[in-house]
Order: sequence, then C-alpha cells, then structure tokens
Amino acid sequence: MQYRNLGRTGLKVSQLCLGTMQFGWTVNASDSHAALTAALAVGINFV
Repeated sequence: MQYRNLGRTGLKVSQLCLGTMQFGWTVNASDSHAALTAALAVGINFV
C-alpha cells in the first residue's frame, strides 16, 4: 500500500479509502466487519 502525508499533521494515510456510508444501512454488520477487516489487512487506514 502506498501512503501520503495528511497535510501538516504528520499522519500518513493510505492512497485508497474505504467508504463506509452504507455500513449499518444497506450493508449488514457481518459484511461491514468483513470489508473493514479485509481493508485493514491490505494496509488501508483511511476510512
């Protein structure tokens, strides 16, 4: 995973972001958890 600086905060965030707007609405808890776990496993830290 490639990361970028987040402004001047000193934080590094992944270039890819996991969109979670539908978590808890059209995506059930089990699928939401699976998606988040998979994203974290590949280095996504921008949610």
